[in-house]
Amino acid sequence: MALAYIGLGSNLEDPLAQVKRAFAELANIPQTSLLARSSIYSSHAVGPEQPDYINAVALLDTQLAPLALLDALQAIEQAHQRVRIQHWGPRTLDLDLLLYGDQIIAEERLRVPHPYLTQRSFVLYPLADITPTLQLPDGTPLAALLSRCPADGLLRLPSLA
Repeated sequence: MALAYIGLGSNLEDPLAQVKRAFAELANIPQTSLLARSSIYSSHAVGPEQPDYINAVALLDTQLAPLALLDALQAIEQAHQRVRIQHWGPRTLDLDLLLYGDQIIAEERLRVPHPYLTQRSFVLYPLADITPTLQLPDGTPLAALLSRCPADGLLRLPSLA
């Protein structure tokens, strides 16, 4: 079993509903359990002009290998009609494998830790909701990353069941 952190994001077609539905779908991945989910946040988009995002992070306990988990995440994205037209463009659903145990993975299809994890408030703050004492595989404490990453436009949404 491995602990895997998944970043969720959406800014199209009822983003809040997309993220809430994705939490339920993550819980149904075979050989995987949803252990925790962060608060839900609103954040400004990175990249071209587009609507704000809804973001969150999920913690999974999985028996799937990293690429098999990535395949499962991409299947969920496809079920949400995810279209990859523009780099950092708008999306119905984006699921990123942020961390997989203490592994560092550098393959063509997958980089773990996620390459932008350390720079994105909409990832770091939700990670801290789940595991405030988290350390990256290289030993960097999440708290140190948070101290260098202002919340800039990140807004925690009221708890919604």
